[in-house]
Amino acid sequence: MGVRGSSATGPSARVLSLDTLVRVRRAQPGSGQPRRLLVPEDMTVPLGCDAVSVPARFGPLLLPRLPRVGCVYADGAHWWWIVPSDSDVSLEWPAPAHYATGAVVVDAPAEPGLIHRPEGTVPYTPPIPLYLAVCRVTGTTPVWSRPISA
Repeated sequence: MGVRGSSATGPSARVLSLDTLVRVRRAQPGSGQPRRLLVPEDMTVPLGCDAVSVPARFGPLLLPRLPRVGCVYADGAHWWWIVPSDSDVSLEWPAPAHYATGAVVVDAPAEPGLIHRPEGTVPYTPPIPLYLAVCRVTGTTPVWSRPISA
């Protein structure tokens, strides 16, 4: 599928893969001042860095449900959990959770502060246990457990 103005043919047409289109959709920022959550300087991010936010009231409910907690940031209204890049592929994070590509947060009422730092040099919370914990506290059925409709 080519994309260029109103014509999708010709030598100057650019071909976009489905993966490219998905990334474009995911990278669309909302309104407000974007801020990137920065992991501590002595930590490494070998798998890239995205974040999952939840309303602050869910944060304390998620902590005991996780086998490992990575870097967590908060601003009073939300908690952000650092996860490896592309942790949203094939997952529909349940509302009111929000997936932030590149760990860029938008519309934060204040600069999020680091409230939990794991031991070691890797800042990640494992995304599948986090996803399951978010589903549990929001009363959402995980995508792979939902009935398939024809």
